[in-house]
Amino acid sequence: MLVSQMAYNISLILVLFLMFCGEMNAMESELQKRQMVMEEEELLGLFEVMDALLEDTEWGQAHPQPCTETPWPGVECEVSSDIQIFHVTKIHIGPDIISPPCKTTAYLSQSLIKLKYLKVLSIFNCFVSSPVTLPNTLFGPFSSLEHLSLESNPSLFGEIPPSLGDVPSLRVLTLSQNSFQGSIPSQIGGLVCLEQLDLSYNNLSGEIPKETGGLKSMTVLDLSWNIIEGVLPYSLGQLQLLEKMDLHSNKIIGTIPPYLGRLKRLVLLDLSHNLIVGPIPITLSSLELLEYLVIDHNPIKGGIPFFIGNLRKLKSVSLSGCELIGPIPNFFSSMKNLTALSLDNNNLSGPVPPNLGSLPNLDHLNISLNKLSGVLQLSNDFIGKLGIRLDVRGNSKLCINDHPKGKNLSLYLEIPSCLSIRDRNDNVSFDDGPLQEDASEIKPSWYNSNISSCSSLLDDLPIIMFILACPRVLLSTAAFNKSSRSVGSDNNKHAIQLPPLLPT
Repeated sequence: MLVSQMAYNISLILVLFLMFCGEMNAMESELQKRQMVMEEEELLGLFEVMDALLEDTEWGQAHPQPCTETPWPGVECEVSSDIQIFHVTKIHIGPDIISPPCKTTAYLSQSLIKLKYLKVLSIFNCFVSSPVTLPNTLFGPFSSLEHLSLESNPSLFGEIPPSLGDVPSLRVLTLSQNSFQGSIPSQIGGLVCLEQLDLSYNNLSGEIPKETGGLKSMTVLDLSWNIIEGVLPYSLGQLQLLEKMDLHSNKIIGTIPPYLGRLKRLVLLDLSHNLIVGPIPITLSSLELLEYLVIDHNPIKGGIPFFIGNLRKLKSVSLSGCELIGPIPNFFSSMKNLTALSLDNNNLSGPVPPNLGSLPNLDHLNISLNKLSGVLQLSNDFIGKLGIRLDVRGNSKLCINDHPKGKNLSLYLEIPSCLSIRDRNDNVSFDDGPLQEDASEIKPSWYNSNISSCSSLLDDLPIIMFILACPRVLLSTAAFNKSSRSVGSDNNKHAIQLPPLLPT
């Protein structure tokens, strides 16, 4: 019993000793943290940068120790690895940090070059009134910047400074939704570590520099909503790690380059709203990971490529407004991952594949404004599930069978009822397949619908026999021209289609 009590006391003393040591270590760590300071030049540079951006002129006084005792949500610091000193590594200004707001005369201070350890600079919706440009000397080869995001700043204009290409550590460059002009600097090709390049929603012009193909680490390329011209450079085929290529809403010309099929990791390809012509190259069939194929509003012409059916991971296909002809291929019915299919504003003809309604994930189908025909054989459940996300309007020869006691689907879908068309034309078949044309449109050329009996044709039988027997005599008369002529009286003419001349 005595031994047990002694063991208990020793254990208690040991626990108390460990707790005491932990408290001492924590106090020592906190003391060291309080003693750690920033370099004076770096701290002064931070104050000058924030003063140029924020409305609060006393920000420096309110945050004299921004890395320790008086932090600010948009500033982050890290301890230097060699000496116990803090460095500013991140500055973020955006709508998630409400106070203090950006001032109307906000600008980028040259003092940014004093923040040599800055890794992240992100400024959202700050330059909205006074014009602001990016100084060419703002960044350089001694910068540690890895992430630069200047987004949604309508007053940020001018050219993208070529000096950005001298920042070797840059991994993310996002200059989206600003007012940049001019061409994309070729120096960007020197950013060998760059993984994401987003220059969308600006006024950039010129061609995509071929040096872009040197960005071998890039996974995202977004140049959409600019006025970029010319053809796609061959070097883009070298971006083997690229997962997203978005070039929509530009003025790109030429054909879709076959080398895009080399981008095996591509998940999204958006070339819509350009001036690209067809055909769509079969090499794209090697994009086995592709989920989003968007090529709408280009003068592609031709039919829908059948290799698209081999891209089993496709979730969204948009080929609207591409001047496409021919039928809707049946392979769409086997693409189980498909969630959206847009084929509107083309010249597609023939029936609508009924099995489209059996796709388990299809949630958007637009086949409006085509030349589709026949009976729309999509189930009521499918029509109800999609609702307004199903658009079949503008196909004059496409109809649907309304049920007398059910919902008026023709009115709901804004296409004719097959029953109403049948009432107008008894010769139309609605059971399966496309509607038959009116009989008057498929009669032979020599047929005259005004003939009331066979007698008038018999009256002209000698003339017909003479023509068939003596084609050379026919050619010698001025009454016939080459292979067909009208014979008979003025009141009853019959167009005769003659056989080819017999050899002598």
